[in-house]
Amino acid sequence: MGRIVLGMSVSLDGIAGSSNLDVPGESMAVHEAVLGWQFPLRSWQERQGMSGGEDTEESRLWAEDFSRWGAQVVGRRMFDFGNPHWGENPPFRVPVVVNTHRPEAPMEKLGGTTYIFVTGGIEESVRRARELAGDRDVLIAGGVQLARQALEAGLVDELSLHVAHVVLGHGERFFDAVATPLRLRPIRTVAGAGATHLSYDVLR
Repeated sequence: MGRIVLGMSVSLDGIAGSSNLDVPGESMAVHEAVLGWQFPLRSWQERQGMSGGEDTEESRLWAEDFSRWGAQVVGRRMFDFGNPHWGENPPFRVPVVVNTHRPEAPMEKLGGTTYIFVTGGIEESVRRARELAGDRDVLIAGGVQLARQALEAGLVDELSLHVAHVVLGHGERFFDAVATPLRLRPIRTVAGAGATHLSYDVLR
């Protein structure tokens, strides 16, 4: 059985998302600021169906991490925000469980991605993703509300933080989502050009 990994990209001041979703363009601006470290990477560009990009240690790290996932879990807000941009051949290439209150039939895309809508809460979403992943790991990919639910339910085995080299000054802070102290044991630290990558075991 694989691990449940919570992966989040944050700014140096801990911002992981927009706190003003009604302000046009703000969500995309925060998204680009905290995830922009990925965009130059060759491995990331290959997943988007593009050629070129930088073949760096950071690119190899990204590819290594992405190859771990047998399934992913995302929140409804993240799905609604991302789906128009992910297109008909999304980069996931594994089942993606959407944690939601609105039931829908599974949505099959090209390349192995199927969106599966689960309405039973975060524990049911993670259980379903674990079934779909088999022996591989499951990535809980966000957003911040989903991260809060997973941490509070004690579902996370590993916390993977990508700390972008940018200070935003406003937005939704990831660690504001943590209701109780987390005990962590370091696994890995990699300093990249665009972000510093930190992985921890979550101790229970």
